[in-house]
Amino acid sequence: MGEQPQDETGRDRDDDGRARNARPRDRFGRPLPFGSTGVPRIPDDLQLTSEETLDYAQRLLDEGLAFNAHEVLEAAWKNGPFAERMLWQGLAQYAVGLTHIQRGNSKGARTLLERAAQRLTAFGPPPYGIDSAGLITRAQTLLAALDQQKPLSETDLSPQLRIH
Repeated sequence: MGEQPQDETGRDRDDDGRARNARPRDRFGRPLPFGSTGVPRIPDDLQLTSEETLDYAQRLLDEGLAFNAHEVLEAAWKNGPFAERMLWQGLAQYAVGLTHIQRGNSKGARTLLERAAQRLTAFGPPPYGIDSAGLITRAQTLLAALDQQKPLSETDLSPQLRIH
């Protein structure tokens, strides 16, 4: 991988000048030193159908890669239809909430899980078989566990995005 253009602050930039972070990341999305081996990155310009997005994000969640699932869901939020932005934003925030739990940041987890549940509730009946009700219930369970400082398992952190 070649050198990325940088601005005066030393931030990586793409050819159009948009901020990009070319540093490798660990499985929880934390930057690693340049030259380190990290988990494969999700392309910034990822374009998938809604069904492909949900399948890919689910596989990543099942593998404990909530940060990567967030990146997939964020691409759908940014590239998808305007009418679905709140839904995809809620799902992306949900995955970030899980990432914060994995990183041991209960305050950040709480904030993002609450925002995600609010967005999923406000969106109303979801398309694509998304299990908003189940995700909201799971978020409430996770929030209660955080309040009680209960340990959470990997299974607790890999919710099902769709009704099966």
